[in-house]
Amino acid sequence: MPQTPPLEKYVDPLPRPVTAVPDPAVYPGADYYEITMRQGSWRFHRDLRPATTWGYWATDPHNPRTPLGMGYLGPTISVTRDDPTVVKYRNHLPTTHLFQFVIDAIRSGDPQLTPIAPPPYKSHLPFPRNVNVWNVVHQHGGYTAPQSDGLPLQSFSPDGVHAESYTTLDPSRVKPNEAIYAYTNHDHSCLLWYHDHGMGMTSVNVYAGLAGLYDIRDPADDRLGLPRGRFEVPLILQDRTFHRDGSLAYTMTQREGEDTPVVNGKAYPYLAVEPRRYRLRFLNASNERFWRLRFDVPRDVLLQPTLPFWLIGTDGGLRAPLRMLNFLISPAERYDLIVDFSGLPMGTKVTLTNYNAPVHFPGGGGPEISEIMQFHVTERLSGRGDDTVPPEKLGVSAIVPVKPTPRTRRREWVLYQHKLFGTMTFNAVPFMEPSLDFIEAGSPEIWEYINPNHDAHPMHVHLVNFQVLDRQPIDAAGYQAAYEKWIYGGRRPEDRPVLADYFTGPPIPPDPDEALSRKDTVKSYPETVTRIIVQDFTPPTETIASIPGSGTELPATYVHHCHILEHEDDELMRPWTIVARGTRGGDSDRSDGGHAGHGGDDGAALR
Repeated sequence: MPQTPPLEKYVDPLPRPVTAVPDPAVYPGADYYEITMRQGSWRFHRDLRPATTWGYWATDPHNPRTPLGMGYLGPTISVTRDDPTVVKYRNHLPTTHLFQFVIDAIRSGDPQLTPIAPPPYKSHLPFPRNVNVWNVVHQHGGYTAPQSDGLPLQSFSPDGVHAESYTTLDPSRVKPNEAIYAYTNHDHSCLLWYHDHGMGMTSVNVYAGLAGLYDIRDPADDRLGLPRGRFEVPLILQDRTFHRDGSLAYTMTQREGEDTPVVNGKAYPYLAVEPRRYRLRFLNASNERFWRLRFDVPRDVLLQPTLPFWLIGTDGGLRAPLRMLNFLISPAERYDLIVDFSGLPMGTKVTLTNYNAPVHFPGGGGPEISEIMQFHVTERLSGRGDDTVPPEKLGVSAIVPVKPTPRTRRREWVLYQHKLFGTMTFNAVPFMEPSLDFIEAGSPEIWEYINPNHDAHPMHVHLVNFQVLDRQPIDAAGYQAAYEKWIYGGRRPEDRPVLADYFTGPPIPPDPDEALSRKDTVKSYPETVTRIIVQDFTPPTETIASIPGSGTELPATYVHHCHILEHEDDELMRPWTIVARGTRGGDSDRSDGGHAGHGGDDGAALR
């Protein structure tokens, strides 16, 4: 089992991703970017030699010979709300994978890695036998037409092999190893991200470095008085393992999680800060690891050992400020914080600490990571001091809760796993089976994630924002046994277990940090049903930058999946389809027994 050699902590400064430069001349009315996926190198720590990595590079229209990027991760794409963006993605990666042993194991039928379909379905390899590398870019959290969504079956390889649903806008402008996507940016101001979504190999592609930030700005936010410029800091959290020579070691075929924290591509970095307020924008881009984070200070500095902070935003944008001491962030979630270092003496070192969050969460046996990075209060207060608005006085209105009605449809998603380390699916249906879930455009729904397993799972729904409605404990063993009996007994709809028969307690309100927040990823806790409510399933239909075919045409199919990337690759992912109003969805008699029944997002006009 590879283990990272001992590393001295807090000797490397925190890197900040560069910002890509748009070209407004290519598509009038839109900012245009060219982003290339390529292999390079990156040094994760002073005491490690450079590693071979994958990353995104942006063409600089003012200096085309010098692309923008680090060699690992990607440049930040910063856009203005409602101003559309067009991106050409180019695949210049090798045709042999950086972690080829994982691809070979899947192809050879390794029972822990190769998806095995539950009865009566047949198993399929997730990628062709002549493809070791293919990729597609998903704008995570974006309000996007399906042809630009970066769905797994839209993958394309460096040598031009296309998955069955590959599509591109403006095909006369692309080569076989390229695709053009268009984004509406019709969202609240928020921190999205873009990452690889290659069919069957998302986990190893992201692990190699294919992720970056996508920041949607609203000029109206300037009036809020938030920290800006160098006082607004993105923090991309990951865990990685390194061989002694500094190269990346992928060990999640052998254990849960990796052994070393990496922030913006550096292991155990530090950030020198002034004694003032900072806006810290967290993204958990780990494959599997949940982090429970707090800011620890020396005991002789404060009466309490933890520095309080304010939560001001989540996945889908700003929310009413909430004072906190710690927070739990699952893979793909974003947390937007205000941290005030002004009350600390010069020279204070604040440690970002992870605690009580084993991998897999909440009871796994992966490597523990307790310290992540430090903030060194060593910079003198610059300019005229801190003129930002205190968090408790920010003019951010509370998000209006979405209220279900007796007519709001409920849809069940069972996280089914026949045995430990076996294939995971939704409703015991493989990902490659056609969509069985049809949703009328503009309608609200409640989705119930039924998790009888021992792990928590971060569930991501493409296209929409939602609110967390509640959670309810269930008799997990009893429900699992009944569900197994139903599957192996022929899946007759009338025999499917009734969820309400297995409740062991009343509904529990959402956690304070997720309540009245816009979300695109939710923690589905073990032995629990987690309910989310989507106010409006309406995809964007407008044409973007006059590009034919850039708007949505119904029916439109998207996906949802677990954002533990190894689980996503192992089939815990399903398509769902938006159909026109008044269209008979036809899923009341589905073969998987999904229910029609009773039971959004306040920004329905936006989402």
